This record gives sequence, C-alpha cells and structure tokens, in this order.
Amino acid sequence: MTITTVGIIGAGTMGNGIAQACAVSGINVVMVDISDAAVQKGVATVAGSLERLIKKDKITAADKDAALARIKGSTSYDDLKAAQLVIEAATENHELKLKILKQVDAIVGPEVIIASNTSSISITKLAAATSRAEKFIGMHFFNPVPMMALVEIIRGLQTSDATHDAVKQLAERLGKTPITVKNAPGFVVNRILVPMINEAFFVLAEGLATPEDIDAGMKLGCNQPIGPLALADMVGLDVCLAVMDVYLQEFGDSKYRACPLLKEYVAAGRLGRKTGRGVYQY
Repeated sequence: MTITTVGIIGAGTMGNGIAQACAVSGINVVMVDISDAAVQKGVATVAGSLERLIKKDKITAADKDAALARIKGSTSYDDLKAAQLVIEAATENHELKLKILKQVDAIVGPEVIIASNTSSISITKLAAATSRAEKFIGMHFFNPVPMMALVEIIRGLQTSDATHDAVKQLAERLGKTPITVKNAPGFVVNRILVPMINEAFFVLAEGLATPEDIDAGMKLGCNQPIGPLALADMVGLDVCLAVMDVYLQEFGDSKYRACPLLKEYVAAGRLGRKTGRGVYQY
C-alpha cells in the first residue's frame, strides 16, 4: 500500500509535529481537532516551526509554503476518508482514545490502517475496540516530533505483517528510524527510561549525592544530553509517578514500586517545570 495522505486526530503538540513531519516529506495531511481554534493553533505552530527552519537555512521559503499547502485543517471526521492511514494523537486517556477510534473505524474504508500515538496504552486492547484489529498498530513518536529520529512501531497481538511493513515504510519516508516493538506496558524506551528516573530518586532520597551531581554523573558518565532528575522535571513528576504505578500494576513486580520521595514531591504539588518547582526551582 502506498500512503499518500495521512489523517491525524489531534492538533496539539504531538499531532501538529506529526503533521509537519509528513508535510515536509511530501505527504498530504488532514489534521482534525474538535474546534476550529484548536486546528488553527496547530497549523500556526507548524508555520512557526517551519519559519525557524528557514532562519537556520534548513529549508527555503518555497519549502515552507509547499509543506503548509499539504496540510488541511478540519473539525470533521468525514475528511479522514481521503487518508490511507489515520494516526490518533489525542491526549493519553484510555476512554477518550477508545471513543475516537470507534468513530474513525466507522467512517473510514476497510482498507485504511489506523494507528495510535499512545506512549502507554495497550495496542492489543485498543485494536480490539475496532473492526480491523489486523490493520491497527502503534506509532509512538517522540517529542519534539520534527527533531526526534525515533518512532516505536508497536505490534498488537492481531497486527498483520502487511500493516507493520506499510507503517515502517512510512516512518522511513518521514526520515525517522523505526524500531519494532511487541505490545507491553511502556514498550521499549519508557520501560527503560522511567524506572531509571525512579532509581535516580532513590539515589537522591538516600542522600548519595546532590541532584546536580546525580545529573552530572549520568550526563558525563553515560553521555546523556540531560540528567534523569532534570528530565523528570521536564516530563512532569506526576507523569513519572503515574507510569511507575501502571508498571507495578501490570507486571506485578515490586521492582517497579515508585520511590517514596517521588510520591512526596507529587503530593506537595512539586511537579517540575510546569509548576515552577520539582527537583529543581524554575
């Protein structure tokens, strides 16, 4: 299957980032959100991002105009009928995703592939809510989408080889490096990353080193661009805690228990950058 048009549900950070990556790669995009204001904001974000690329001499003004011309904003799911692949990029809420996926499933043709950009919800479970489980897959992009090279392609229990291959080819056309992952809580990257962040909190709680030294150790010793505690502040300590709680529940293994200090910070409302205070003060 050749994918010439991609439908994207959600014009927020992830949705507009995916739209930009597609449009710059010559793929037509239909970006749908619930309100005209949300759609326009998404398109404006893409325009601003492309403008910055012009200033850095990465693209020309003509490239920007061509990319924007490929993006059609809409508030109607009917416009998704033009797509061969629809990517759901709504908020990480199970019930909301199920509702959206059922609506899309009912509108688009039976040959259309549906993907979810979830970072934590079971692809097998989401696929089962549609009438095309073999044509359902996970496409987990990383933020900021235009910059980050990785896409986790997650196969549900029912995902067909043809679906996987078509989506993998698309990811490569977008200039991304796809990795194929089986369905499991946290997939690959977050499964390793969030427990690492949690372990950094245990190290901090035990007073082994200051936050600055813990982060410097991981940056300089493991060549990470940002230390785990600073990254936790960026992600949101509440998000890190929620992910650890999901792992503990799903795997039933005590190694995934959240650090009491992480819980304490969240209880205090110290959630990181978004509240101005987490491990660090902002």
